[in-house]
Amino acid sequence: MTTQTYSVTGMTCGHCVHAVTTELRALAGVTGVDVDLVAGATSTVTVTSDAPLERDDVAAALDEAGDYQLAS
Repeated sequence: MTTQTYSVTGMTCGHCVHAVTTELRALAGVTGVDVDLVAGATSTVTVTSDAPLERDDVAAALDEAGDYQLAS
């Protein structure tokens, strides 16, 4: 098991949290997603998975969920 934490922009509400959580959970090997929402700023998303995730895969899942982006 591995845990990775990402800074994500564009999240403003509970619907955003649900959309991001759903898309990230769909990635292979993901066993858990925890979001610390900071509406209108940079939120923290912690993903637990069987193996480390590729940053591009996480970015693609965020894009699929809506207008959410990994912060630099």
